Amino acid sequence: MERKHLAVVFIIALLSLAFAHHCHHAVKHVVDGDTILLETSEQVRYLGIDAPEFGHDGVPNEFMAVESRRFNYSMVSKSRVYLEFDQERKDHHRRLLAYVFLENGDMVNALLVKKGLARVLAVKPNLKYFQLLLDSQRAAMTEKVGLWSKASEKPEPYYVGRHKSYRFHRPSCPFGKEIPPANLVKFSDSRQAYWEGFSPCRRCKP
Repeated sequence: MERKHLAVVFIIALLSLAFAHHCHHAVKHVVDGDTILLETSEQVRYLGIDAPEFGHDGVPNEFMAVESRRFNYSMVSKSRVYLEFDQERKDHHRRLLAYVFLENGDMVNALLVKKGLARVLAVKPNLKYFQLLLDSQRAAMTEKVGLWSKASEKPEPYYVGRHKSYRFHRPSCPFGKEIPPANLVKFSDSRQAYWEGFSPCRRCKP
């Protein structure tokens, strides 16, 4: 009898986990290409990607910022989404960090990257879907869509990357100069860095 009771408890626990994993949420507001607000008033930052930013205080919008938000809105505004988490559930802004899925099973994060409306942003230890997102980015780069339709404005003769952080820098960047030799990777151009899943430094903006 006790074994039967334990089996029932175990099954209920599994069903509860499955329900929690597929708990659908309505989207209240689309902030930009990689951030949404749920009807619960919780803000969700899409994991593994970085969409172009909107400008503030006289600073212009980044290239494809409007298109990125518009595409995100078209996917999630009239549908319910479910969230899948990685190793870290929230960022330092207390936003939920998640892979966002539509009811048909499509991952919004990957669709944005495949359309060239967001880039891969690898942040350890949250690398569950890194390869999927990188494959999506490589497809967009090959097709030269969205962000990849525009050439680099101020190319350098080479770039340096920090393998542990998946960030790359201009050779003159102070952060780039601090990279230990054992952790240093060199790229002939920014495209090569993006192809390998590296993201640009926010300081030197390569």
